Amino acid sequence: MACRWILLILALYTSVIMILSKSTCTKGLSKEKNGTCTDMNECEDNGCGDNAVCFNTYGSYYCQCADGFRSTGDANFTGETTFKCKDINECSEVKDICGPNTICTNTIPKYYCKCSKGFYPTPGVEPYNKSINVNCTDIDECQEENTCGPNTTCINTQGSYYCLCNAGFVLKSGKTNFTDNMEQCEDICKVNKTICGNGTCHHGASSHYCTCNRGFTNYGNNGSQCTTLNCEVFKDMTNLKEDFHAAHNLMMQLKQICLELTEAKSPSQLNGEKILEQLLSAIDKLLSSGSFSYNWKVSIFLDMVDNALKIIGPLIKTPRTKKSFTQTELDLLVQTGTDLPQGTVTLSANKTQLDIHLETAAGHPPHYPGFTTVSLLSYKNLEGIADGFYSGMKPEKNQSFKINSKVVTVTVSNGNTSFLKEPVNLTFYHLTQSVESSHTCAFWDSSEEGGSWSARGCSVVESNREYTVCSCTHLSSFAVLMALYEMENKFELQLITWVGLSLSLICLFICILTFSLIRSIQSPRTTIHLHLCISLFISNLIFLAGISKTGNQVGCAVVAGMLHFFYLAAFCWMCLEGIQLFRMVVLVFNTTFKPLYMMAGGYGVPAVIVAISALVNAKGYGTKTYCWLSLEFIWSFFGPVCVIILLNIFFFLITVWKLAQKFTSLNPDLDNLQKIKAFVITAVAQLCVLGTMWIFGCFQFEKGTIAMSYLFTIFGSLQGAMLFVMHCLFSKQVREEYGNIWSRFCGPQKKTYSEFSNSHFSKAQAYKSSQDTGESQI
Repeated sequence: MACRWILLILALYTSVIMILSKSTCTKGLSKEKNGTCTDMNECEDNGCGDNAVCFNTYGSYYCQCADGFRSTGDANFTGETTFKCKDINECSEVKDICGPNTICTNTIPKYYCKCSKGFYPTPGVEPYNKSINVNCTDIDECQEENTCGPNTTCINTQGSYYCLCNAGFVLKSGKTNFTDNMEQCEDICKVNKTICGNGTCHHGASSHYCTCNRGFTNYGNNGSQCTTLNCEVFKDMTNLKEDFHAAHNLMMQLKQICLELTEAKSPSQLNGEKILEQLLSAIDKLLSSGSFSYNWKVSIFLDMVDNALKIIGPLIKTPRTKKSFTQTELDLLVQTGTDLPQGTVTLSANKTQLDIHLETAAGHPPHYPGFTTVSLLSYKNLEGIADGFYSGMKPEKNQSFKINSKVVTVTVSNGNTSFLKEPVNLTFYHLTQSVESSHTCAFWDSSEEGGSWSARGCSVVESNREYTVCSCTHLSSFAVLMALYEMENKFELQLITWVGLSLSLICLFICILTFSLIRSIQSPRTTIHLHLCISLFISNLIFLAGISKTGNQVGCAVVAGMLHFFYLAAFCWMCLEGIQLFRMVVLVFNTTFKPLYMMAGGYGVPAVIVAISALVNAKGYGTKTYCWLSLEFIWSFFGPVCVIILLNIFFFLITVWKLAQKFTSLNPDLDNLQKIKAFVITAVAQLCVLGTMWIFGCFQFEKGTIAMSYLFTIFGSLQGAMLFVMHCLFSKQVREEYGNIWSRFCGPQKKTYSEFSNSHFSKAQAYKSSQDTGESQI
């Protein structure tokens, strides 16, 4: 029993000793029998997990992910952590790792590359990775036999190809190309029975062609549909032959062309460019004849031009044609092809611009004939002919209209343009630029009481001083109308005019008698005054008698021409006065103008200006409201007037400067200088009276210029009275002569012979003095 306890105690002692001996080595080391500590190899137990590599170290170890894997944590880790090794997707993480035209496939742990469909590897190694230098080259499928099938053309592309049907063949599916060789290209005439419209389809060497039935045409475009030609639009109207002869001849010519087009063999023989030039030449003659006195004639003309352009347009072979004639300017676009055109085009002609969608111009299937035409025809002078027909407009109170742009006709091949899904935009540049005037977009409506301008379907997109942009939902002939406003208080203005002009006529008549009959005051200057008064007297008399006589167009033009002449003559005589002062003061000439030279300057120059103006634009004389110059022609008067005023201002400034020098000299001739000073003052006053009146007249073309209207009327009507006050009543010598005349006829006593002799002698002395100085005394 004791022995057992002893053995147990020894065993326990031995175990304790062994435990105590082991604890003496650090972690990762094991103690040998001899008592030394040696390294433990933890990698033998694969403590790193899957897809990792274990690295043993003295007393420890560490793990790293194998090639193609990445740690979820630190790059170096131990099995005691939760880090794992996951596969790297090189295909998504490395851009173009395989190169162009390739497919990258990820695997565990690596990846591999293959060429895309339609490419093959050079050298022929596949699959591969970037360590191997491989290029993927395109496979030309079109070199293979029977790739697309019969009646086709193979087009190779990078990595693929596609097939096109040859001309005259199409796919039943309607596709334009294919790659599936199950598709077949068939004869277009068999697949599409309606391709020719009202005609018969034939298969040709290069493509199909259509032979049109009688009464139809494709304008010589063999691949286009045969469309109806309504030649009855060019009617043989007997009233046109008598009342509108030029239009009748043109209409018959166009009808013959239309009938020739309906013949199957005619279109290819017709020269579209030549026919177009014939049309524009005929339009020139028609517009130059001036035979558009009624609105129904304007309607017939515009409808005829529209129908003619629709017929002639498709005959033009060039894609873009621009022509300019005396009365017209044309921009024409032609496109052919079986596909409906897309996009927007811009045409321009003579201060106008058109923006239109090609789909709108072509017409939508099945109405698309295989060609598209768009034309913009601008008339250079039609705005004057078509002006005045506004029954289709709805004016506001005291509002009237005037055309302020060129008139244009827009024509397209689309037969249905009464209501457009996409509106067209027209830009019109104004003939008269005005800040205050409002503008309206209008078209010519032939159905409105024989023809009238109408704003229906058109609206203003943008408008400023220079141009107006219009948007319209239909096609026709278009223009921009400027709104004019009649002057309010018209009765008051007329009353002022009649009273003022009547008073001026009386005063001017007295001036004429004074300057022509009283010899003592006669001089070159009073001669200028005399003819100035005569010009104003005649112009005022004509103004009162004929300014509103617009019933007779020829008579109204004569009245306007005479007013133009005599008003210019008044300014020319005023200019001669400025020249006379300049000669007298600056050039120190005591000699006077020869009467012939004075008459040439006073009446000859205005006659030349009026003659040239009448030859350039005879229609500029006389308007529908007054017998005066038209608004666009007014500068034939204001131009010379402005030049004369500027010349006289120059002469007067030089004269005043010279006078100032002479007054400061040591021995001035005070008597002559005082007289010249008085002449200058009255001349400047006269220039202010005449010039100011016409300055106010420049403002008569805008809305809301009532104040200017009153000033213009007052100054204009009282010109004669003001001249009488300045040249007669303000002149001491003239007042004395008036007193002598009054005393002769109304005085209580008669003069004795001696008094008469003395008076006659003094007058003779004054007359002699006047002749010496070249001027009268004031």
